Amino acid sequence: MIACENITKTYKTGDAQTDVLKGISFEIKKGEFVAIIGPSGSGKSTLMHILGTLDRPTSGKYFLNGQDMLKLSDNELAGIRSQKIGFVFQSFNLLPRASVLRNVMLPLVYDNNVKKEKREEKAAQALLSAGLDEDKWHHLSSQLSGGQMQRVAIARALVNNPDLILADEPTGNLDSKTGDIVLDAFCRLNKDFGHTIILITHERYVAEHADRIIEMKDGLIVADEASSKTNLLKEK
Repeated sequence: MIACENITKTYKTGDAQTDVLKGISFEIKKGEFVAIIGPSGSGKSTLMHILGTLDRPTSGKYFLNGQDMLKLSDNELAGIRSQKIGFVFQSFNLLPRASVLRNVMLPLVYDNNVKKEKREEKAAQALLSAGLDEDKWHHLSSQLSGGQMQRVAIARALVNNPDLILADEPTGNLDSKTGDIVLDAFCRLNKDFGHTIILITHERYVAEHADRIIEMKDGLIVADEASSKTNLLKEK
């Protein structure tokens, strides 16, 4: 599903040059749940922006479903983001004065092929998949707890049935108990519904919820291995 070949990213400020990614290569299959872990400055967030077509690499190749992302125009990439990729961010990015349903339906507003009645139906399906109780759907997002808001954000990422879900530090603003609930939601989406998920984190505990962990340091991949969860299942 994803193939990255020798991806580099360099930022230039005047005469200064910063090499953030230094030749990243890996593949991710459809239906995998992969965590990309590394300390601040390792390049993991830059890589996520490239995978989400929010940024372009300085050199290298990036294929999504066999399509070369670097040959597409900005408008074509915007279409890929709206239809093929779902984003979940640490800060939720919800509209505080809009209802839960309205927040989840928002990506569908820009799709003229989806009628109003269908938008609400698809939003309801996404909220059920994300595990948010139906009695919260007509609340304003500002009236929800952090964990509930993150599940709304997950539902919004799911509403277009994207090929890929990118989650950037999704538990960063949550306490450990609530974070576990959100991580369990990702695990269920992967296992029960087959969604391909890439989770960006700096915490090993969070990464161990995935099936595979790609570890980054100083712009390079230093490890790519099965998680403890996967190894435990193999032993059983």
